[in-house]
Amino acid sequence: MSRLPKIPHFRWWIAGLLALASAINYLDRQNLPVVITELRKSIPVTDIQYSHIQFLFLLAYGLMYAAGGKIMDVLGTRLGYVITITWWSIANMLQGLVSSVAGLGIARFLLGAGEGGGFPASAKAVSEWVPAKERSLAFGIFNTGSSVGAVIAPPLIAYIVLKLNWRWVFIITGAFGLIWAALWLLLYSHPSKNKYITEDEKHYIEASRIQAVTVPIRWLDLFKYRKIIGLLMMKILSDAAWYFFIFWLPKYLADVRGLNIKEIGYYAWIPYAFAGGGSMIGGWLSSFLMQKKLSLDMSRKICLFIPAAMMPVSLFISNAPLSLAIVFFSMAMFAHQFWSTIVQTLPADICDSSIVGSVAGLMGAVGSFGGMLFSLLAGYLVTKHGYAPVFIIAGIMHPLSFIMLLSIVRKIEVMEVVKT
Repeated sequence: MSRLPKIPHFRWWIAGLLALASAINYLDRQNLPVVITELRKSIPVTDIQYSHIQFLFLLAYGLMYAAGGKIMDVLGTRLGYVITITWWSIANMLQGLVSSVAGLGIARFLLGAGEGGGFPASAKAVSEWVPAKERSLAFGIFNTGSSVGAVIAPPLIAYIVLKLNWRWVFIITGAFGLIWAALWLLLYSHPSKNKYITEDEKHYIEASRIQAVTVPIRWLDLFKYRKIIGLLMMKILSDAAWYFFIFWLPKYLADVRGLNIKEIGYYAWIPYAFAGGGSMIGGWLSSFLMQKKLSLDMSRKICLFIPAAMMPVSLFISNAPLSLAIVFFSMAMFAHQFWSTIVQTLPADICDSSIVGSVAGLMGAVGSFGGMLFSLLAGYLVTKHGYAPVFIIAGIMHPLSFIMLLSIVRKIEVMEVVKT
């Protein structure tokens, strides 16, 4: 029997596979925001009910994000990711079978429970496969996948709705995750055991790994560390704005700008395309600055200041004509994904690899809870006062988050973990 071929630079194949999973993740979560106008013809959903449905998604997503990080640390990345993507793909299909607001809420809750494990698994995989000096680029690649999924969603979903109906959107896109799970089982394992990695790459990854002593630490003990608290506060603020943008953009274009499903498919992909550019540029720039001998701390902070300074453009969306509003949406979403790519590297920069999954999971959880609460606030404000005040609040979240970085996290460096 012939030996399996070795694939040079296989770590970047893994990053690409993670990007594909992120694309499916965001495609699945964007189904409802894009089809909501069509779905309302069959299932009447008010703005308040829509905010409640997104609340349920983010509640489950946040809980599973925290638990998912721990699951990845216990089960391992290979098995853990298969379980979570299979779960959310089936839940996504269930959304196409419901006939009531309550049923939609339950299906959305189940979708969030599955999707919550995706990003902790990706963070764990990157920490296993990619050295620190390349890590922000790897995060940029897989984070770009989320934007690719969001870019594909409006035109693809509009096409499926026009050719079939809104229910088939969930069935067809749900099948993509099951196909990915089979590819993951075929290709992924730890670098030390992988069948496709070359010996040179294996040595390169091992040589660059920090040989820190693993210290057992309880999950609740993570809250005793100032740097981790700072990361959590950064995440809860910035993600609140992000979830508002991704869940309410298509609805805003329909409700305020008067676009139909075809027109939403034509316009709504543009901001997500810029978001993908933000992921790639953010990841590349931080790695580039480190190659130019800037410290890890300084390179990460520069790449967080730039998007934090850009986000207030969202304050101008409400009063702008449609074309300019799309520009401002695009700038804001570019900035967030630039920001998000760097923030997602911070657990791997600050923590021992044995707790990276747990810390990344906590960050995703509190980010989801921030989005969950902001969704309720958005539903109330949109109903009573329109979108303008929500855009104002969303525009100041990232600058506040950057202040948290400087005042609480302070220096970005590996923290000392001690037994208590």
